[in-house]
Amino acid sequence: MTSALSDRRPAPTLERLLADLVPPPRFSRARLDNYVPDPAFPSQQQAKDHVTAFAAALDRPRAGGLLARWRRKPAPARGIYLDGGFGVGKTHLLTSLFHATRGQRVYGTFVEYTDLVGALGFQRAVDLLAESVLLCIDEFELDDPGDTLLMTRLIRELSDRGVAIVATSNTLPDALGEGRFAAQDFLREIQAMAERFEVLRIDGEDYRRRGGVTEIVALPDHEVRAHAAAQEGATLDDFDALLAHLTTVHPSRYGALIDEVPTAHVTGLHGLAQHHDALRFVVLVDRLYDREVPVLVSSAPGDAGADDGPRVVGDLFSEELLRSGYRKKYFRALSRLASLADDGRRLARSAAVADDVRATDPAATEETAAEPSA
Repeated sequence: MTSALSDRRPAPTLERLLADLVPPPRFSRARLDNYVPDPAFPSQQQAKDHVTAFAAALDRPRAGGLLARWRRKPAPARGIYLDGGFGVGKTHLLTSLFHATRGQRVYGTFVEYTDLVGALGFQRAVDLLAESVLLCIDEFELDDPGDTLLMTRLIRELSDRGVAIVATSNTLPDALGEGRFAAQDFLREIQAMAERFEVLRIDGEDYRRRGGVTEIVALPDHEVRAHAAAQEGATLDDFDALLAHLTTVHPSRYGALIDEVPTAHVTGLHGLAQHHDALRFVVLVDRLYDREVPVLVSSAPGDAGADDGPRVVGDLFSEELLRSGYRKKYFRALSRLASLADDGRRLARSAAVADDVRATDPAATEETAAEPSA
């Protein structure tokens, strides 16, 4: 029987939260050597060179001797802030730095760190994370004033203890929160945080477009449902039911929500016009992308072509949302969902070809069944 994400109530333990502070599966093989800069954008090579030098500096032993022991605390560490549009390789560079650094280091998204602080308490979280040489923060995009204060204070205290901090975002640190909530009330804290970073601007185009994947393609509803029913462990959700369920799960638990899901299926996909729904869905898309989970989607009933064949979904986020302070998040989600939907469509096509082969040549099924598994 096909399960649904909306039936899941993830409750990760503290041990799980700590174990998750590593790069996601999609970037487990990311290294500085296999980051290929686009020659049309020199800032990509410059960023790679800078991160390489930063990694080498982290590996140098710190000054020792009596003088070091007499110090009350280490000098504040400076970090790197990788800024740029989506798909230019910021996360690749961040995870490459993680893999290139020896010693204790941690990696997480913004919401994973805020959840960790919530689980441990602020001071205990600081003491635990301060044991690291490097702390990597992906998707540093502030959506809530309370989280703004929390993370700026966390960064200051860890930096004061000598922890190197490297972050990625689509927004410059002195512009974080721009156009969002009451960010002006927290300008002083944001600027104090920005002083801890050296900003590296990375220009370029979304690398996912190089493969020709630019649009989200929805499949007929019956095809999505049939594929879900045929795949062991797959999930099948109505889009509105899934959105409602996401309101009951903290975004930091969306990774646990999709544990051991080989393929996700969503029916009734339609446009979003409210930030609260759209932002939660963005986080889910990010976690699906991180874990390389293919997604098959169908359009809402009544959409032109929804039941006739594949169609392009071009209005997932409203024009108002795409003009807002979160626009880069939304465009990133569109790009990532297009890639995941393309993976899902390929799976469906492969399954259909296999069914045709079995229908026309029963002997092929028998031969396949007789073959030893690899």
